[in-house]
Amino acid sequence: MTENGRTAVLTGAASPRGIGRATADRLAREGWAIAVLDIDADEARAAAAEIGEAHGVPALGIGADVSDSGAVDAAIAQVEADLPPIVGLANVAGIASPVPFMNETVEGWDRVFAINMRGTFIVTQRVMRGMIERKQGRVVSVSSVSAQRGGGTYSKVAYSASKAAIIGFTRALAREVGEHGITVNVVTPGPIDTDIMGGTLTDERKAAMSADTLLGRVGTREEVAALIAFLLGDDAGWITAATYDINGGLQIS
Repeated sequence: MTENGRTAVLTGAASPRGIGRATADRLAREGWAIAVLDIDADEARAAAAEIGEAHGVPALGIGADVSDSGAVDAAIAQVEADLPPIVGLANVAGIASPVPFMNETVEGWDRVFAINMRGTFIVTQRVMRGMIERKQGRVVSVSSVSAQRGGGTYSKVAYSASKAAIIGFTRALAREVGEHGITVNVVTPGPIDTDIMGGTLTDERKAAMSADTLLGRVGTREEVAALIAFLLGDDAGWITAATYDINGGLQIS
């Protein structure tokens, strides 16, 4: 896409067992420069160092709260100064919420939306400036099958609502920025073997979560990473405003 190299920014990508980290590794293997943004600055720097060393690409790890516009502005400014042009953005940062609706608080609700939805808005808007200037860019955000099914997974209403908002956000944004050659898509994973759903999944929990899938198993981080990498890549230039299910048949759209 860019002769002088290209950078992918990934939020929430420091956790060793997360979708973001798997995607960062995948993209680095394909030659992208990598910027890891995470609330945990030490983990972000460590992840970037490992990715850069393993794949021989420029990699930068920055601590930033995605719900804080000032922190995001500073982080992206650093990426723009130190790495090649930002061509790809993967909005992966998110938090789960297993609190039942009648037990949910306004503070709890706002925290879920602050990270899952407001963070997606803030980071995307900040990165979009350079994409519009260069008339080139790919944005992929991570929603959830929970948004489509109305929960039924680990998390409850606040999480499902915030992830549903990301789908609407994606479609409307794609409509606005398409004229600039920028694509905006969303992936909706089903149960994936990460730690977001209350810790590392036991075999028993994996079995319970995969019971309703057509393939009889939970998904892997690498499978989701491959889909995100495709949507950020050269071959996905005519795909935009799309919702990509990756759920083993748990939800058939």
